[in-house]
Amino acid sequence: MTGGLRKGLTSYGDDGFSLFLRRAFIKAMGFTDDALDRPIIGITDTASDFNPCHGNVPDLIAAAKRGIMLAGGLPMAFPTISIHESFAHPTSMFLRNLMALDTEEMLRAQPIDAVLLIGGCDKTLPAQMMGAASADIPAVVLPTGPMLVGHYRGEVLGACTDCRRLWARHRAGELDAAEIDAISGRLAPTKGTCMVMGTASTIACMTEAIGLALPGAGTAPATHADRVRLAEASGAACVRLAGAGGPTLRQIITPAALRNALTVLQAIGGSTNALIHFTAIAGRLGLPVDLDMFDRLGREVPVLVDLKPSGAHYMEHFHWAGGVPRLLAELASFLDLSAVTVSGSTIAETIASAELVPGQEVIRPCGAPIQVGGGLAVLRGSLAPGGAVLKRSAATPALLRHEGRAVVFDGLADMAARIDRDDLDVTEGDVLVLRNAGPKGAPGMPEAGALPIPRKLARAGVKDMVRISDARMSGTAFGTIVLHATPEAAVGGPLALVRSGDRIRLDTEARRIDLLVDAATLAERQAAWTAPAGAERGYLRLFLDQVLQADAGCDFAFCRPAT
Repeated sequence: MTGGLRKGLTSYGDDGFSLFLRRAFIKAMGFTDDALDRPIIGITDTASDFNPCHGNVPDLIAAAKRGIMLAGGLPMAFPTISIHESFAHPTSMFLRNLMALDTEEMLRAQPIDAVLLIGGCDKTLPAQMMGAASADIPAVVLPTGPMLVGHYRGEVLGACTDCRRLWARHRAGELDAAEIDAISGRLAPTKGTCMVMGTASTIACMTEAIGLALPGAGTAPATHADRVRLAEASGAACVRLAGAGGPTLRQIITPAALRNALTVLQAIGGSTNALIHFTAIAGRLGLPVDLDMFDRLGREVPVLVDLKPSGAHYMEHFHWAGGVPRLLAELASFLDLSAVTVSGSTIAETIASAELVPGQEVIRPCGAPIQVGGGLAVLRGSLAPGGAVLKRSAATPALLRHEGRAVVFDGLADMAARIDRDDLDVTEGDVLVLRNAGPKGAPGMPEAGALPIPRKLARAGVKDMVRISDARMSGTAFGTIVLHATPEAAVGGPLALVRSGDRIRLDTEARRIDLLVDAATLAERQAAWTAPAGAERGYLRLFLDQVLQADAGCDFAFCRPAT
């Protein structure tokens, strides 16, 4: 394959002229012939003024360029779509596939021999990996890294687990307006992604575990010199991959490597979102994610990392305790140690060089886990025949087996209008149900699955209830929350048939979530159900026409390889 500037020539009908014109225009930037004869390493990032999680990207690009040039390559940086959780309407998930398309086509369109993918906030790294998997180009992933912790009145704070906990206290009247305003200035004190084991940190750790990022890249703080040195080393690694012609994502993301990453997801008590994202990434390569296999991992793999929201610590503590390499060493008996990585080493070699930190308590040994059994459980039953997910490690143990009366909200607007009303017919033992919040229903499957505790119950001291939806929830959230109910209500799934007053049973040990209503009644309700209207034009129409359900990663159907 022709590389460098000769790769992917623009179609003018004359390849010689195409190369001549390309060299003429790039020389306008002051490049010499020597520079132009080197392998071209793309550096794509997702920074913008709307994205504080990516605030350190200029420093990372500068360091990556240094590493590329020291290794003999020519760095060429370019941006793609930027998505931040708090600044994307209607949801960041609605835009993930658009960013993946952007990334894929820019990797195909431009003369790049290898690429460094710099991303951070939740959907950006998955979108980049989805695009790079489809483009089948050698790639190294560099997460932007987690921010440092904040402090308020002697308490350590972390976005966004403590955002949710303290906002719940504010809704319950325990914190006044002045206090919550002061807290808002302490929760996210530096650049970087959330410093708890939310989705961004989960994806970063799994990316390191699957072999697409260098050791330490999943955990090093965004503001520390370790992160800058990782950028330089990642740039150099790209030059090595370009020279060798790989491995590409297709060669790294094998079934064994994917299982390694899913094992780590269970062991870190990671975000439920990660299961959707890695299903989408693997789906681009024609690799299915077997939910039953993932659930078996959930029964076998212990939760070993003591981080919020499943534990007590934060990402910087995980890093200084040895990070992902140390965790892999503890999980060695569950892993395929022959899996290769972009560092040029196998997982076994990564483990051999893992730092051992005496006295650290963040990464537990298998014999003294945070929780027996992994962080996530896959549920099935009459309410979710295609599967649903529960984050066991962040749930209230007493609620993991529960039967209660359904209190149904027909969508986000209905929930917002009624959840805090004093006349809402709800008790602590009820089951809150949110529907029409899935991939098509919202659209974009918002992180609304962690329904707030109704205000009158919150004021009475209720901290958790069983909640069920076809939505997602932030990896920073906690509670006994059943998510990703598939098929979703908007396509006629069972969730569309629930009525307030119905009985619902959750049995986590049996991996069941069931609607206790007779078949004849459900058939009547199904016959009366009508599908919501579609869209006339634009990206929304494309999204509604093509988006798959949660068990297929919510990717676009046309982006997956033909079977």
